[in-house]
Amino acid sequence: MTGRAPRTGAIPAAAVGLASLVMLALLGLPVLTLVARAVLEGSLATSIGSLAVVDALVLSFATSAASLVLTVAFGTPLAWLLARRRPRGAALIEAIVDLPIVLPPSVAGLALLLLLGRQGPAGPLLAGFGLSIPFTTLAVVVAQTFVAAPFFIRAARAGFAEVDRELEEVARVTGASEWQVLTQVTVPLAAASLVAGMVMSWSRAVGEFGATILFAGNVAGVTRTLPLLVYGQFQSGDLAASVAAGAILGVAAFAVLVAVRSLGRDSWLQGLR
Repeated sequence: MTGRAPRTGAIPAAAVGLASLVMLALLGLPVLTLVARAVLEGSLATSIGSLAVVDALVLSFATSAASLVLTVAFGTPLAWLLARRRPRGAALIEAIVDLPIVLPPSVAGLALLLLLGRQGPAGPLLAGFGLSIPFTTLAVVVAQTFVAAPFFIRAARAGFAEVDRELEEVARVTGASEWQVLTQVTVPLAAASLVAGMVMSWSRAVGEFGATILFAGNVAGVTRTLPLLVYGQFQSGDLAASVAAGAILGVAAFAVLVAVRSLGRDSWLQGLR
């Protein structure tokens, strides 16, 4: 009697499906619950018109935009250097770039405060120019840049590394200058990674909390971004307002990710490798 070989594919497939559902539920249900509660209780509509929420929202978008400008201006050359020149000590440089990703945000804020505070190594130098960064709006921008820049640099580095150098050489042979090669060949070909890196960096900056509260404080209209407002309202016992502000952040983050994928910018994943 010849027995039939047991079906081995069904059990693993079921296990994979079940594990996937559990993980999706763990990742998605908390935010879905947050948004649903804000909508059902009516706190979302009320808070959107709140002066405190509007101020925090405007400050969050303004500081994250400034952070993104700094990140692109100074991060793009570094990403290009790591992708094309691989300078001596490149591994150490990449470790420094990645450090803010694994560093706890509270530690990042403390480190910035010790460096740029009045008693820090850079404090007297800044004071000579009449600058005092901690607990100002500029401190928010610095904190956001510190934690968010690595996401752009990694994505941009991957984008530059994937550009076919033969296309650049063809452009040089036809008489293009190095600046023209960079702006008309390299950057357009790496645009998907650059744009995606910018979006991810901006999203991380908007959601920054730990480094901001330690380095910039929580001053209404000056350093209180939307994540800090969520925390402050929760601490004060105003759960409805905290839920509404958190829902705004959750919806904004989800919308950004959906927009990135709908534009075909999945290459940002390669930048995080």
